[in-house]
Amino acid sequence: MAGLREQKKKQTRAAIMEAAFTLFGERGYENTSISALSKAAGIGKGTVYSYFRSKSEILLAFCEDELECLHLELQRTIPADAPLEEKLLHVFMHEFRYVTKNKGFGRTLMREVIFPKELTTEKSRKIEEQFIQFFVIMFTEAQTRGQLRRDIDLTLTCGHFYALYLMALSAWYSGRLPEEDDVRAAMQVMFRQALSGLMPQPELP
Repeated sequence: MAGLREQKKKQTRAAIMEAAFTLFGERGYENTSISALSKAAGIGKGTVYSYFRSKSEILLAFCEDELECLHLELQRTIPADAPLEEKLLHVFMHEFRYVTKNKGFGRTLMREVIFPKELTTEKSRKIEEQFIQFFVIMFTEAQTRGQLRRDIDLTLTCGHFYALYLMALSAWYSGRLPEEDDVRAAMQVMFRQALSGLMPQPELP
């Protein structure tokens, strides 16, 4: 019975998030009510609140799910000894595809991630810390393989590459980088330039 209850809870949560993905993208975040979400998900309004306290929490749930996907994606598709540039490009392109598969929803999600509401600040910070730790582990492995200097702050380095990703994402939304291949090419150039200053330098004789 416990297994059936857990399965039902997962199905209900998935239905809420699917409804949010569709309605946030079609109507916009502000114009979508909890009542509309519950109707689209085929459940009661109170049921939505039993899973999420607010619409912002629903958005953050997408971030949690995507973070888990990133872990699986990296383990499944990229060799452990792959160059850091390759890993970064793969991870951020995966993130780009996730955010942009529904343009309106992606814009709303990124706004909430970058400028969280007070109600969800603590939860947003926890997700941010998990995201940073994901990259810190990747950077630490790169240091071990001699692909990255050991005298750098890894948290700030994470912020550096995330900022470059946001620049490419913004350029896609504005039409300056209209195609996915354009986004990838731009990120590759920016990442390569950044890494050239972060790689270990040969010791002087």
